[in-house]
Amino acid sequence: MRYLVILKAEQPATPPPPELMEAIMKLGGEAAAAGALLDTAGLAPSGAGALVALAGGRLSVTDGPFAEAKELISYALYEVRSKEEAVEWTSRFMKLHRDLWEGWEGESTVLKVLGPEDFGPPAT
Repeated sequence: MRYLVILKAEQPATPPPPELMEAIMKLGGEAAAAGALLDTAGLAPSGAGALVALAGGRLSVTDGPFAEAKELISYALYEVRSKEEAVEWTSRFMKLHRDLWEGWEGESTVLKVLGPEDFGPPAT
């Protein structure tokens, strides 16, 4: 099963400590070696993005930044056996932030990526 983890946080006033970045790289290496981590990357602030919406049959495009206090910071894509395993990797990542970046706060959303196994057999 694949799970997409999205990290949201307020833009911090200070850069991440080098110890945190080293610990994140180590954890990512462990997850990749275990075959769990498929991809990860940071995301630019919403000011560099756009929102494309469809409502009432009309498309609209709104350039960022968006009014939410928390920005999407990064994502990770995991291939794991269960939601619990995805939550465990995510919790380890969040604990690094708690332990190595005083005052940092954020949240991660763990979402299942649907695959063919999530749909019924094709109609014959």
